[in-house]
Parts: sequence; C-alpha cells; structure tokens
Amino acid sequence: MTATRIAVVGIGKIARDEHIPALAASPAFELAATVSRSGGVSGVENFDTVEALLAARPDIPAISFCTPPQVRYAGARAALEAGRQVMLEKPPGASLSEVHALQALAAERGLSLLTTWHSRHAACVPAAKAWLADKRVTSVRIDWKEDVRVWHPGQLWIWQAGGLGIFDPAINAFSILTEILPVPVHVTGADLLFPGNCETPIAARVNMNGPDGALVTAELDFLWEGEALWRLEIETDAGTLILDRGGAAMRIDGQPQGDDTPKTDAKIPGEYDRLYARFAELLATKGTDVDLRPMVLVADAFTLGRRFEGPEFIDPTTKES
Repeated sequence: MTATRIAVVGIGKIARDEHIPALAASPAFELAATVSRSGGVSGVENFDTVEALLAARPDIPAISFCTPPQVRYAGARAALEAGRQVMLEKPPGASLSEVHALQALAAERGLSLLTTWHSRHAACVPAAKAWLADKRVTSVRIDWKEDVRVWHPGQLWIWQAGGLGIFDPAINAFSILTEILPVPVHVTGADLLFPGNCETPIAARVNMNGPDGALVTAELDFLWEGEALWRLEIETDAGTLILDRGGAAMRIDGQPQGDDTPKTDAKIPGEYDRLYARFAELLATKGTDVDLRPMVLVADAFTLGRRFEGPEFIDPTTKES
C-alpha cells in the first residue's frame, strides 16, 4: 500500500506529543510537510502559511490541522477550496457555524472531512458503549479535573475567547458521553468560574438531563493538583459502570473489565493511531465524519451558564505570542 502524503498545520504541544508519533507509526500516511512559524519537524519541509503550502505542494492531498481553534477556519477552508482532504483536531473550530460551513464546503466539493474526538478511541470506550446499549441509565457523574499548568503550559490561546478554557479538556468527556449513552442528553444549566483576567472559564459544574429522566452532572476543574482525574461513573438498572483514565480503564460494579493496567508499549495502537486509521478509511471511501454533539453541549453550557468571577490566574510559563 502506498502511503498518502499528509501535511500537519500547527506544530505545537499536541502535534509533537500525539500527531507526529502517530503519523510516524502509520502505514497509511507519510508526513510530507508542516506549517509552522515557530519551527517544524526535522527533515520535513516547513512553510510559514497554509497558502504557501497549498501553492508549493499540490502533491499533498491531505492536511491535518492542529492549530488553536480560533485560527483554524481560514486555513481549513483554503485547504478544502484547493481540493485537499481535511482532518481537524478537537475542538474542530471556534464556533459551530464555522464547522457547519466547512462541512457544507466539503460536501459540495466531494472531499473528506474528519472532526476528531480522540477520547472516543480510548481502549475501553467501545466496550462501555456495547454494555450500555440495552441498559436504562439513571445517572451519570463526570469528574474531569487536571492541572492546566501541566497539560497546557504556556498556552495563552486557551484563555482567550474561543479557547474554551476548562472545556478544552472537558469536551473529551462530552465526546465519550455522547458516544456511549444509548439516549441523548441536553444541558439544563451550568455554573462557570472565570478568572478575573481570562475570557474563558477555569472551572465549571454542568447539569444535563436525558429524555428518560437520566441526570448527568459534570464537575470540571483546571486547577486540580496531582494525578489527573478523568472519570465517568454511570448508574444503570443493571449496575454501575466506571470509565476511568479518560476511557482507558473500565469497571462494572467494581470489577475490572479486561486488562486494567496502563499501556506503555509503543506497538499498541493509541487514540491518535486510531484517529489516523479512521482518516485513512474516509479517504479510501471518500467519506466524511462530522459529529458536533460534544461541541453542542459546550456551547449550551456557555449559553445557559451563570458566570462567577474568581481570582486572576497567573501561569508563570505563559508568554504572549
């Protein structure tokens, strides 16, 4: 099989931590170029702008966008208008309307567009979905708590409008929730805590309801110290399911399901390996995979949320770019 040439736009933390290693391990793709003003990848041609890439490399049919959501739309639109297939890091955009616009353009041009939700590709998410399929869910508690200084050091964009704040990681929980529940849920209210010097929240409590009376509560915190807590606890009429470590571990009524030990073997496919395998499938079938349900929940939390102001947040590693 001939590998598809692909370019990565935005060589920041997520690209270096996840995208570049996944592409290096993928038999389906060859990293042929990057776009970054702050340095690309050794041995790979780098461009300052998406437009420069598109003009110079017509031989690259696929582009993966890893830039902050606030600046992603123009580049993704230019790529689609140039006939390239597009993959979008989560969240897929700064607003729902711009992603709808990209979806319409991709459909008009007959191009593949993938909005990625990497946490849906965690090891135990498919098994959780299968177990819940015939159960009645009565309640869900989400705890999504991490230290922003560890997971997003120096990333100013996350505190600017469109950067989502605590919802940048919490949308991962919402992506799992919307994937595994047998019924949809909708936001009924939220409390959002904004630092006095930031445009996005640093903590939140979100309440949701399902059509059969299921209650969902999400406790979200960006100032959590120690080991990150990424957990969904789901009560059903047939027992309690817990997805832990962001979907990497699963317990039913306290009993581990499958191998509950952390995976460190590089040969074992991870979330981003599976994302690129999914993108390869779409390219082969000329398909599109755009699911905005997690982003809708975030948007509704902002719409219905009550704003509270807290102390200013100072990250000593943050530098204005």
